[in-house]
Amino acid sequence: MVEDVTDLYREFGDERVPPGQHESSKFPVLSKGSTPSWTRETWSFDVWGAVENELSLSYDAFRDLPATTQRQDFHCVTGWTALNCEFTGVPFPAIAERAGVHEDAVHVLFHALDGYKTDLPLADCNRKEVLFAYGRDGEDLAADHGGPLRVVTPHKYAYKGAKWVDGVEFLTDPEHGYWEERGYSVTANPWNEERYG
Repeated sequence: MVEDVTDLYREFGDERVPPGQHESSKFPVLSKGSTPSWTRETWSFDVWGAVENELSLSYDAFRDLPATTQRQDFHCVTGWTALNCEFTGVPFPAIAERAGVHEDAVHVLFHALDGYKTDLPLADCNRKEVLFAYGRDGEDLAADHGGPLRVVTPHKYAYKGAKWVDGVEFLTDPEHGYWEERGYSVTANPWNEERYG
């Protein structure tokens, strides 16, 4: 069963493809560096910071969590949009609930295997459409597209969706990630063309 969430654009704008974007039939590979290596035996997904229960889940334990498949749109800050992508994974709110996020947590920092970090306000993450995705279009997520696990944020530019994510830190004060430190927008709303801070 695939849940279609492609109508979420109505919350942000009048057009499904945001201004300044063009529809692409391809799904280009864009990263700040090379694809990191990992092994199923040593990989873990960790949650820490302003939470009641810190988590450390093995690959198999993460894949055993209740998952969903959603049809989403994907907006790259470089100007292309891929429509009707099907991602399978665990919704962000399920992880937040499992960890027991403190009331004073206001921000989220995603950590990745290659050292990449990206941040968002907690309110922008705590939505069912934000997935920790391990599958795309019925197959395991390819390594160059962020496998074994990436974040997808269909209401934000895609640099907010860390590839190769292996951790989530809940913060009581904002902390910028890789591109945010280099002048990119913290909020990254495609319908407002919030590319830069």
